[in-house]
Order: sequence, then C-alpha cells, then structure tokens
Amino acid sequence: MSIESVVNGLLEFAFYYPLFMTYVWMIGAVYYFYYRENSDHRRYDNPPELKLTPPVTYLVPCHNEGDNARETIQALLEQDYPEFEIIAINDCSEDSTGEILDEIAAAEPRVRVIHFDQNQGKAMGLRMGALASRHEILICLDGDALLDKHATRWIVRHFNDGPRVGAVTGNPRIRNRSSLLGKIQVGEFSSIIGMIKRAQRIYGRVFTVSGVVAAFRKAALQKVGYWDLNMITEDIDISWRLQSNHWDIRYEPNALCWILMPETLQGLWRQRLRWAQGGLEVFLRYWSSLMNWRKRRIWLVVLELVVSTAWAHLIALIFLVATVGLFIELPPVLRGAAFLPGWAGVVLGATCLLQFGISLAIDSRYEPRLGRYYYWMIWYPMIYWTIQTAATLVALPRALRKPRDTRAIWTSPDRGIRIE
Repeated sequence: MSIESVVNGLLEFAFYYPLFMTYVWMIGAVYYFYYRENSDHRRYDNPPELKLTPPVTYLVPCHNEGDNARETIQALLEQDYPEFEIIAINDCSEDSTGEILDEIAAAEPRVRVIHFDQNQGKAMGLRMGALASRHEILICLDGDALLDKHATRWIVRHFNDGPRVGAVTGNPRIRNRSSLLGKIQVGEFSSIIGMIKRAQRIYGRVFTVSGVVAAFRKAALQKVGYWDLNMITEDIDISWRLQSNHWDIRYEPNALCWILMPETLQGLWRQRLRWAQGGLEVFLRYWSSLMNWRKRRIWLVVLELVVSTAWAHLIALIFLVATVGLFIELPPVLRGAAFLPGWAGVVLGATCLLQFGISLAIDSRYEPRLGRYYYWMIWYPMIYWTIQTAATLVALPRALRKPRDTRAIWTSPDRGIRIE
C-alpha cells in the first residue's frame, strides 16, 4: 500500500465518518419519534395515567448554588405526583446555599438537607443521598435545574413497565438564551444531544444519561456499587457500568428539565474538556472488562467513542498540514491533505443543516417556536466542532496521566448570562 493511498484513505475517513454518523443519527431519531415518541399523540403536559405511583426521592447535590437552589427545590415541590421526598446535599458551599436549604427544610417537611464540611464531589453527594433515601426510585437533578411538573410521571412509567430498567434519562432544555453561544446550544441539545439519544435507544445502548436530570432504580445502583467517586463525569461512568451489567437505560423526551449552560468561551471550554476527559477516563478504566461477549451490546458505544477520538486527532493533523502548506511547499503526497473546505465541506454543511432541520421539527412539540433558532445553527460546526476537537486532543493525555484514586471534586461551573 502506497503512502498516497493511505493519505487519500485518511482524507476519505475524515469526510465520510461525520457524514455517515449524521445519517445514522437521523434515521434512528426519526424511527424513534414515529414509533415510540409520537405513537400515543400525547403532549408532554398530558402524561399517561399510572396504575402504580411508587414514591420517589429527588436528589439535588449543590455546590455554590445560592442563586438557583430555591427555585430548583420549589419546582420539585410543585411536581404533579402524589408522594415524594427531596434530599438536598450541600457540598461545602462557600455562598448562601446551606442557609437557603435549611430555611426551606424548616418550612417544608418533605425536604431534608445533608451538609458536607469538606468538598466531596457530586458523586459522593449522590451516593450519600441515595443511602439516606427512603424510596426505590431516585431522580437526580443539578442544583440549577427546573424539572417540569409532569416529568416525574413520564419517568416513573418506565420503571413500572420494565423490571430491567436501571435508569431513565430526561430531556434537558436550555433556559439562558441571551447570547450567541446560548442560542446555538438550544439547537445543539435538540439536533445533537436529543437526536443521538433517540438513535442510541433504537440501536441498543445509550452513551450516557444526562447528568443534569436522570432517574435510577436503587437496586440497580446497589448492584454496580453506586457512583464512582474518582470519575469526573459520574454520569458516563454509571451509564456504562449499568448497561454492561445488563440493566437497561431509557430516554424519555417528555421529561423536560430546564437548565443553565455556559455562555462564555472559557466556561464552554471547561465543560467540553470535562466531558471529553470523562468519556476517555471511563473507556480507559473499563475497556478490557467490556471485551466479554456477554457485554457485546455496549460495544457499539465503545466503538463510537474510539472512532470519534481518532477522527478528532486526524482532523487536527489535517488542519496542521493545511496550515504548514500555506507557508512552505509540501511534498506532492501531502498536498492532498493540505485542504480547506471545498465541495466536501459544502456537502457536510448541507447535511448538518438537514440534521438540524429534522431535529428541530421533532423537538418543536416541546417548544413550538424552536424553529427560530435554526438560523443560529449555521455557526455550530465552526464554533463547537473546533472546541470539541481541541478538547479531545487535550483530554486524552490528561485521562492517561490521571491516577485512578484521585477524587473528583466540585468546581463552580459557568451558569451563563441571566436576564431577570
């Protein structure tokens, strides 16, 4: 095999891989929508009647959530569900979070508060909340999340229907939309995250529950040892361990949860770097044990992570060669690699816009005016693909170097620009 054929093969992979995955996601998501999501023609605010309404526990780990904790707890108190308790975990907050939570608990008997004197991390907060809970179904939310009042009924129906359902992931929706980054993320959570979760449910396994809104069966958590205290993305870790131990994870798009997201480049970079590093940490921890034939159903998830990581490194190499080619004369075999987007970029861009259009049409049942964000999605490949590629490059050596016993603790995230 000649060097030229290898270079051409790598270029074709760089182009066709995202194109192929886009159509895989679109086909899976459309199938999911018509045969699962839209089959009973119910709106998210008209949940199905439940034959059983087992009591649930809401777990809300908080670190410096003084600006958000009160409305998060209030949204839970207003849930359209007969019996529940709320456990808020104050993880050594340096602001007024602890005082606010204690004030709420003093006035509302359904609320309990656990205080940590030292920063223990989200995984420890969830673990302690689960151990203190009275009920079998645990619904976990971030301290800035507002759960739709009907979401609990949509979530619980999955646990009623399937004894092997170990977790249910909800449908995060962006609250802050005042900046370009905020508007793009509205489309991203529909066209990328929501579409991928729908497709992954059709193809067998979900890469991860949404850390901001996910429900768990306590028995399933006990079987896998609860959340790992050393993983910076506890949601990816628990998802892989549940599914590799034959528990099912379902996606419930009607379980809406309104969240705050970063609206600065620095905040967005920190978030995407954490996501990328977390996925790689999970892979490095479990890849050998996942080679067992009994765990084959999760192999597609593992393969997608490996291939997408390789693709990100290839894209970085191509752009490096392209940049060098602007200043020096490259050998003939590398001139084909030194390219800027041409017709290939036009085809890929058009496919992305098709994906955005389909996903926004699907999600318009939850937000009727969602289509107005379609225009802003033209910036998505330029901003987010660049950040994601860079994050993957930085995340791999960090994941490789990180000691296995390093505790993952809280850092206050960028909650975006809020206009009252």
